[in-house]
Amino acid sequence: MRIGFDHDRYIELQTKHIKERRQQFGGKLYLEFGGKLFDDMHASRVLPGFTPDNKIVMLESMKDDVEVVVVINARDLKRNKVRADLGIGYDEDVLRLIDEFRGYGLYVGSVVISQFEDDNQQAHDFQRKLEGLGLKVYRHFLIPGYPHDVEKIVSAEGYGKNEYIETSRDLIVVTAPGPGSGKMATCLSQLYHDHQRGVKSGYAKFETFPIWNLPLNHPVNVAYEAATADLDDVNMIDPFHLAAYGEQTVNYNRDVEIFPVLNRLFEKIQGSSPYQSPTDMGVNMAGLSISDDEACREASRQEVIRRYFHALVAERRDNLDPVQSERIALLMGQLGVSATDRPVVTPALEVQAATEAPAAAIELADGTVLTGKTSALLGCSSAVLLNALKHLAGIDDDVTLLAPAAIKPIQQLKTQSLGSKNPRLHTDEVLIALAVSAESDPKAKAALDAIEKLRGAEVHTTTILGSVDTGIFRSLGVNVTSEPKFQGSSLYRK
Repeated sequence: MRIGFDHDRYIELQTKHIKERRQQFGGKLYLEFGGKLFDDMHASRVLPGFTPDNKIVMLESMKDDVEVVVVINARDLKRNKVRADLGIGYDEDVLRLIDEFRGYGLYVGSVVISQFEDDNQQAHDFQRKLEGLGLKVYRHFLIPGYPHDVEKIVSAEGYGKNEYIETSRDLIVVTAPGPGSGKMATCLSQLYHDHQRGVKSGYAKFETFPIWNLPLNHPVNVAYEAATADLDDVNMIDPFHLAAYGEQTVNYNRDVEIFPVLNRLFEKIQGSSPYQSPTDMGVNMAGLSISDDEACREASRQEVIRRYFHALVAERRDNLDPVQSERIALLMGQLGVSATDRPVVTPALEVQAATEAPAAAIELADGTVLTGKTSALLGCSSAVLLNALKHLAGIDDDVTLLAPAAIKPIQQLKTQSLGSKNPRLHTDEVLIALAVSAESDPKAKAALDAIEKLRGAEVHTTTILGSVDTGIFRSLGVNVTSEPKFQGSSLYRK
């Protein structure tokens, strides 16, 4: 993989800039973190060299000053909202986030349940659960007229009704399982309460994308637009920054639209606003850490294509109108790419055409493309996985890693005892069988030892994968896309 991002420079610049912003306010700084803090896979895909934990490593260097507040929206609890990339509910993700923060030595002070309503039983239950685990929980409430009725918001009937978050440190990182959780409102509520108490405090925003100092049509920024196509986010020139400084910077529509209201809130709370534009609020230094622009451009073009296939599959699975995929198709046209510019697409389709059965292709880090076909013993995902491991371990292609005699008992167990209608081995079953074989077969052990080399590989399948194969590829760090077609006509699919 061609590296395009300087990890060390990013940590250095980002740490320095946050310290400067803290000095600007001379008290507490509420730092709203948009996106993902330690599993930012999107950033690692479009900025090769950006590790998924870059941001948390940066915070780790300041951990003695950092206190983390996690925000979850009560309405997301009520509708059991799930993180699509991890397949877990937002409630579970709050606990996962807290464990991860603590694993890095970061102090988690509390959890805020935003938009709390008395008739939301799920919110009450989650509060009890958190408190039973020894966590401090604060409730923030719905404010009629939010965010436009500034007089009501900045009053005892608005922010004044929210429970004040007691914090013990000066850099308060406010994060959440996903968008729309109420992070910004939580920060502004704290500014109001601090002001009432005579406590100096300020607000800043850490949003990695869009990258403010890259051009509007730069593929990295276009890839962000593709990633948020379901949210109707649109990148745009920040008009407030242009008017204030005569400089073109990039922001996105929601921040630009809300900025005049935010400015009035700042003025109402603190007497004046510290910012002239949405861009001013940000502290992101990612754009200054790009070391190879073309590497990032190409990585971003590939990400847009991946997002296109993901949208097609989601629309096919849920029988949705092709709104999201068409939006991303326009972005692909803007970048001058098509679906077949993903190197694994055409090889997979060619094998399917030749075999008249589902097929898969994988591109390894060195650019090698391998394929896998469906057989009586293995699904195409399992076949391509074994072929990749053999290549990475230097094992001849004609070597059989799993003998039919070893696979047959697993098939019998699946079909005769576990009620499965599909006798072919899934990827998890193949890996377990390979692990068992590794005890006595040096070649199987060599293939198993090569598994970490799969990280960052690209896979395309000609049918929609089930949850098991999707989860295994995700765990292995492999980026997967699929054609928007189901294998078979069953109505119930796992």
